[in-house]
Amino acid sequence: MRPVHIALAVLVTALWGVNFVVIEVGLDHFPPLLFCALRFLVAALPAVFLVGPPRVAWRWILGVGLALGVAKFGLLFIGMHEGMPAGLSSLVLQIQAVFTALFAAVVLGERPGRRRLLGMAVALAGIAVAAVDEGTSGPLIGFVLVVAAAAFWGVSNVLTRKAAPPDALNFMVWVSLVPVLPLLGLSLMFEGARPDLDALSRLDWAGVGAIVYVAWVTTVFGFGVWGFLLRTYDASTVAPFSLLVPVFGMSSAALVLGEGISAPRWLAAALLVGGVALTSLPRLRLRRVWRVWRGARRRPDAPEVGARSDALGAGARPCAPGVDPRSDVPGAGARPGAPV
Repeated sequence: MRPVHIALAVLVTALWGVNFVVIEVGLDHFPPLLFCALRFLVAALPAVFLVGPPRVAWRWILGVGLALGVAKFGLLFIGMHEGMPAGLSSLVLQIQAVFTALFAAVVLGERPGRRRLLGMAVALAGIAVAAVDEGTSGPLIGFVLVVAAAAFWGVSNVLTRKAAPPDALNFMVWVSLVPVLPLLGLSLMFEGARPDLDALSRLDWAGVGAIVYVAWVTTVFGFGVWGFLLRTYDASTVAPFSLLVPVFGMSSAALVLGEGISAPRWLAAALLVGGVALTSLPRLRLRRVWRVWRGARRRPDAPEVGARSDALGAGARPCAPGVDPRSDVPGAGARPGAPV
């Protein structure tokens, strides 16, 4: 990747990490479902009039809008409102990679290999450590709600892959329009009209800033830049940067909100990030590298790997025994890995 694009990827993950601190600020000003509805309302308007018509079928927009906007973000905001720390929320949400792999296996028929299964087990171990730590230091209900939010994020990921939108920003803006009315209805039903009206009547610059940040900065700008990077580079090149989100989330929560990071939480972070990396990142073709190295060791007079022999017609072999003869052509015979 070009240095400017690396900087953009790191910037977006930093903005997404800090987003959890901003959500805490917003929850001090609004009931969680109302705050979530305002986030998507501001993200969709006026952008929906600027990005052009939807480029995928409406069923995918409605499905992702309900799974991502209503279920995932609704549960996340309620979980944080119930006491789930911002930094820990940014970490636990990464379990979405495991849910995505599981749902993709059921819906898309993608069979996870041994490395991916190992990654799931490691990530789930991290969740278990985090659950024990949170259960002894805070309300467990918030933790459960954020895990449920990660599960619905996995659902939305599978739906998005089925939709295959050609323009990520266009898709995200139209998806943002879907949750507004359902979230407002749920807010009136469960939070009440009076608390909603009181929150809107006491609106101040901090509340406005929180809405603008979660709507325009993290949604419109963040997904717009991320979509540009995915159109420019392979997904396997861009996706690893998302592992920086909990790093920025936990560090910004510690600096701004004074959240402590206990030893069990550090262990949970290491297990979760490591498990998600094993689950999501492309598989290194270590077996092929080993076979090439072993063949070169057995045949000291073998030509350099990747070099063409002038004696091909005389029975010379262009590469080590057992190695695909196309392996000296970049990308030949290889499956381009992509994160789930």
